[in-house]
Amino acid sequence: MTAWTNATTSSGTGPTTTNGGVLRPDDLARSVQWERWTPGPDVDAWVENHWGVRWALPAGETFTSSVLPHPTVHLTVERPVRPHLGTRVLTGVPTSRYDTDLSGDGWVIGAKFRPGAFTALTGVPARTLRDTAVDADSLLPSEMTARLIAVTADSWDEAAVSSLENALSVLTETDPDDEYFFLLDVFGSMVADPGLLTVEQVASLNGVGMRHLQRLFAHYVGVTPKWVLSRFRMHDVVSALDAGSTAGLAELAAEFGWYDQAHFTRDFTRLVGVTPREYRRPVHR
Repeated sequence: MTAWTNATTSSGTGPTTTNGGVLRPDDLARSVQWERWTPGPDVDAWVENHWGVRWALPAGETFTSSVLPHPTVHLTVERPVRPHLGTRVLTGVPTSRYDTDLSGDGWVIGAKFRPGAFTALTGVPARTLRDTAVDADSLLPSEMTARLIAVTADSWDEAAVSSLENALSVLTETDPDDEYFFLLDVFGSMVADPGLLTVEQVASLNGVGMRHLQRLFAHYVGVTPKWVLSRFRMHDVVSALDAGSTAGLAELAAEFGWYDQAHFTRDFTRLVGVTPREYRRPVHR
């Protein structure tokens, strides 16, 4: 996998979401090829990263890719086409674990928008895309969808990203939105400091009132600051477990902001689908 650097972009914007969330990434890497690419300077104020997945599984074999939710919209170009969707898909913020069953052969190349970017660029309220995927042609300018035709796995590296960014440039020439860029600062602080465990801490650090912060998230992101903060900390927990952390469950709970182990275990199980103890066990393929 090509690593995505966490360097500040040319627009002055650093990471605004975590790199975590993929469940059992080692299993995924054994079944599919997946990569992330750093966005270019013309789009990096709006796009967190570009990513691609492609697979060729033996007949009769399936693999389920599972990802914890991120507070972002994704634009993807896909083969094969999913039922009731076109080749180009917009996926809103999912509020639960996102599972995709893969079989046969295929590929997906996508852009992960920064939190709030899609609403800032298009005016589409974030809540209307929450927990749903739609044919991108229904919401994007025709010039942009026409350019997306050039995005293909036949050019799986810089050429694919160049084609994707050429299409995105139709949107990203939008004038800067001060509230959007302030929102990115807020997200940057939530990612950079795992010690931020409450929304009150986030609001105080960024010099904004709770009510205004809630309004920003409702308009641009479609979920609450508390939801985002809890998902980021859960990404941190899963990343620690995938990295081989030997910390006890009570220690993990305390480190990442849960008041007690029982509460932590309930939240983890509800979102991930298994208990932390079960997730820690190696999966024998």
